[in-house]
Amino acid sequence: MGIQIAPSILSSDFANLEAEIARLGDAELVHVDVMDNHFVPNLTLGLPVVEAILARTDRPVDCHLMIDEPDRWAPGYAEAGAHNVTFHAEAAAAPVRLARELRRLGARAGVGLRPATPVEPWADLLPEIDMLLVMTVEPGFGGQAFLDVCLPKIRRARELVSRSGLDVWIQVDGGVSAETIERCADAGADVFVAGSAVYGAEDAAAAVTELRALAAKAAH
Repeated sequence: MGIQIAPSILSSDFANLEAEIARLGDAELVHVDVMDNHFVPNLTLGLPVVEAILARTDRPVDCHLMIDEPDRWAPGYAEAGAHNVTFHAEAAAAPVRLARELRRLGARAGVGLRPATPVEPWADLLPEIDMLLVMTVEPGFGGQAFLDVCLPKIRRARELVSRSGLDVWIQVDGGVSAETIERCADAGADVFVAGSAVYGAEDAAAAVTELRALAAKAAH
């Protein structure tokens, strides 16, 4: 798929989600952050809002579940029609079983890793997933500063995926902007979540185009 930009609606105007999604120009994905005030100290939105978004856009929806008990709740997002459903490694009781269930329901299965969670334990499980999400901030709030200490982990993730020969996307989320996206792309990421960098711009569609161009220039 090459470089993909996934603007996060966490930074959008929640009262006008349909219009906010329409502002995204040619962004490949719409990133939806689902937070439950348990796994992370914030509460955002849930399945009913995701269903409403899916009914109002043809753009693929990328759901990032920052929630407890994803084994119980994540399949509902796949059933609703989400393109990608990412659960956190730290929260899942049976990650392989959950990933297989998400795939059975028609979604791409993603696994999210907090900054301190190592990627190496997932090497043998790469055939079971479609995306590794490397968090470059602590999950829970938008607008945080990018953590450069996560760049080596992105590189290790890319090395593992390259050695496997599998088509597993490497997504980064947290502090992605025009100032940081090239470092992420150079490290091996190919899917980029950007919230305030897109929705904080005067022209969101132009911001998406700029971010993609910067990532493409730095990608190997």
